[in-house]
Amino acid sequence: MRRPTLIYILLFLVMAGAYYYLSNREQPADIALTVQPEDVTSYLFDSSDGTPTSILVESKAGEEVELTRNAENAWALVKPIAAAAEQGSAEAAASQVTTIRITDHLSNINPKDVGLDAPDYTLTIKFTNGVERIANIGVVTPTGNGYYVGTNNDIVIVSKSSIDALIGLLTTPPYAETLTPSPIPATPTDTPQPPTPEPATATSETATP
Repeated sequence: MRRPTLIYILLFLVMAGAYYYLSNREQPADIALTVQPEDVTSYLFDSSDGTPTSILVESKAGEEVELTRNAENAWALVKPIAAAAEQGSAEAAASQVTTIRITDHLSNINPKDVGLDAPDYTLTIKFTNGVERIANIGVVTPTGNGYYVGTNNDIVIVSKSSIDALIGLLTTPPYAETLTPSPIPATPTDTPQPPTPEPATATSETATP
């Protein structure tokens, strides 16, 4: 057999082997990449409602504090006593309302088991779009970091610190500081002098003979 013919045969066998290998090797399984959605932060009150125009905090014991924006768009206290409000503290409370973050959504839970059959506190918030939202505050979670909250037929867990900031308004309403008038100094007066006695009137005695 000629040498070139042998080379062609060997090349043919190599190519046939390579074809057979490529045709029968195990194909890699299709790997479906599952992209996990990013955690979406949700809040107790929807930002689409606008900003708070009224904040009412009530306790089961009957305590109440209510803040509302007046005609001048300034915060004022309505309860427990109608008075001007300290604007910085009132704005801080309004900002707190919009940042109450939900940490967990619960299902198949009895409201009575988490204190929502008779809530310890109730938040009633009115917003610039005219809607009113009510959130009932139940007991503290076992971890101590949150409250069970019932709103819109849903039970969620929210940050304890954010709710405590609003509950604190019950004990320290943000009244505006009023200036206490200084006492008026007494006007110096002359020391009254004793009355001057009138001179005695001279009388003449008539001797009886």
